[in-house]
Amino acid sequence: GMVGVVHATSPIDAIQRFVGRVELGMIPSIIDTVVFIENGQVKKVFELETVVKIPHGLREADLARPVVVVRDFLTGEAEYELYVFGERTFVVPVKRTSTARVRKMESAIRSVIRKYIPDEEIEIEMAKNGNVIVYVDTEYYNVLLSSKARRKIERVGKRYGVNIMFRPKLG
Repeated sequence: GMVGVVHATSPIDAIQRFVGRVELGMIPSIIDTVVFIENGQVKKVFELETVVKIPHGLREADLARPVVVVRDFLTGEAEYELYVFGERTFVVPVKRTSTARVRKMESAIRSVIRKYIPDEEIEIEMAKNGNVIVYVDTEYYNVLLSSKARRKIERVGKRYGVNIMFRPKLG
């Protein structure tokens, strides 16, 4: 193997520097691993591979083409896809950034809970396993466990496909 240094502000920027200079399918042969170092710390490690598939975001089966998949080295999860469509090369983030969906869900949860307790007493946390944890002041905790409030909140959870749990706010 060989080590090379490319200066860039993010690991995908370093990979994109090769996009116009080398045929896209050759990039994983030239760069198989990207180690991104920021402030002396290893921040991200990517591995690259070429696969023939339908690129992320496209639906038609006849659009299958060679795609360079950029994966997180530690988790194996795809983060970006690079592919040529027509004359252009696309770099598409694959990671599911459901921030709009999460904000919508938080808003729906807050609007239901707000009917029972003051808004400033609510803290909503998204757990890694897809659950939602709502922290409320201990004095309001039993109010949310009443059957009417609980049913309405469970309905919101079903709509978004998550399990909503309540925990008393400590401190």
